[in-house]
Amino acid sequence: MPISLHNSFKALAIVLATATTLFTGQVSAGDTVAGKKVFNKCKACHSIGKNKIGPDLTGVFGRPAASVEGYKYSPAMTASGLTWTEENLALFLKKPRAFVPGTKMGFSGLKKETQIEDLLTFLKEATAQ
Repeated sequence: MPISLHNSFKALAIVLATATTLFTGQVSAGDTVAGKKVFNKCKACHSIGKNKIGPDLTGVFGRPAASVEGYKYSPAMTASGLTWTEENLALFLKKPRAFVPGTKMGFSGLKKETQIEDLLTFLKEATAQ
């Protein structure tokens, strides 16, 4: 069965992205201070240390979605089967309702890639257990 050139390039891109992530241990190299400022957009619903309107973000990296004790998730998030990797968080933060249709998260998303990178860098440090 012949492999199309498009599929070959797509497969190569996936392999390279995965290798880069494994080699560097991260996708982004954002600014922690700038990320803390971006987190101000999140603080109305999320905290690091307790559930609010949204779930506690402590230990979010590597955690299965919909797994924080005491928080009532949407059926869509519960059924998502996601693990919160840096890649999945970046996609979710860009367009939450497109990434997990039916999520309770009302935030429309971050438009700028640098804001996402900065926020992820901040969260990696601030939410580590």
